Amino acid sequence: MRRKTSIALLSAGHACVDVYQGSVAALIPFLVAERAYGYAAASGVVLAASLLSSVAQPLFGALTDRRPAPWLLPAGTVLAGLGIALSGSSASYSLTLLCVAVSGAGVAAYHPESARVARLAGGGSHSAMGWFALGGNVGFALAPLLVAAVVGTGGLHRTPLLLLPALAGAALSLAALRTPARRARPLATQPAAGTDDRASFLKLSLAVVCRSVVFTGLSGFLSLYATQRLGGSAAAGTAALFVLYLGGAAGSVLGGALAGRRDRVTVCRWSYLLSVGAVAGVVLVPGPALYLCVALTSAGLYVPFSLQVTLGQDYLPTRVGTAGGITLGLTVSIGGLAAPVIGRLADATSLRTALTPLILMPALSWLLFRGLPEPAAPRRQDTDTPVSHDTDTPVSHDAGTP
Repeated sequence: MRRKTSIALLSAGHACVDVYQGSVAALIPFLVAERAYGYAAASGVVLAASLLSSVAQPLFGALTDRRPAPWLLPAGTVLAGLGIALSGSSASYSLTLLCVAVSGAGVAAYHPESARVARLAGGGSHSAMGWFALGGNVGFALAPLLVAAVVGTGGLHRTPLLLLPALAGAALSLAALRTPARRARPLATQPAAGTDDRASFLKLSLAVVCRSVVFTGLSGFLSLYATQRLGGSAAAGTAALFVLYLGGAAGSVLGGALAGRRDRVTVCRWSYLLSVGAVAGVVLVPGPALYLCVALTSAGLYVPFSLQVTLGQDYLPTRVGTAGGITLGLTVSIGGLAAPVIGRLADATSLRTALTPLILMPALSWLLFRGLPEPAAPRRQDTDTPVSHDTDTPVSHDAGTP
């Protein structure tokens, strides 16, 4: 039960952080409406949120490999919320970019350490990591609804209210780190086991980058695209974005379940292959069927999500923090670098034309996964290992995983 409690608290805290990743895309239609941003200017907001996060996450991962830093969970959560909360306080484009960049820095600080703690708390279980990833996907799914409720009813000047999830998330992270211990075991005494497979990790990282490009491209422009395709209703765009993020929650749970029956590489490979047709449907299929294609795309892209995190950690068993920082952070955030290209192409042609190349991205991920081996499973711990807030060390309990 203590293991389940730890994972549940970490998952809920993860949801509160990823609300702010989803909020960037959810704010785009309001920025376009209130400040008359073009596609290129809107894509610059997505880029600002991703750029600093992309650079910082591997650095935080390397830092936590050298010394555990559980305080980054509540601190990163608050910083992520603060940036989004201030993003609507000024009409200045430069200040808006700075605020979303600060939010991205908070996200960068949170994810590598949270992935390390979640791996310890779950004892290396794919299912436990799937539940942890589920929290982030729920946060993504709630973001457009939260932004619509706050900003849609009162304008961008109400964004300071969006700080509330960050405060809740910080409290949940502290609760997870304070989970009572039966037996303490310092992280420093746990030797790294195994040999790093850097070649496989590089291929995995490239596959995650391709996945990130298609997901970030869709999340940044789907709301505007659905509004165009379905009659000009802002509610249609919000609904499409909600479906995209909610499907990710289902995909994460499904991925953990499928990994219990087949190896992770095979599950990821088939998911990416099926995603090719789903993304094509989003771009090309007319009418309300768009929503079905969005749901299939989301599930297909998120089935591999938590599996890629554990694969990366198994390919780099001596650098778990770095692996988490890259697979859960850098390669996810780096997709935002493609947003300006999509925005400029959309300004020059049409949004549909700009989104069409995204169909190729899951195919590239599939090709990269074809050459990946399934790493040997790590030695499963028979105890829980949440982190003690007071000692900055993981602790263990005798309990099962979720």
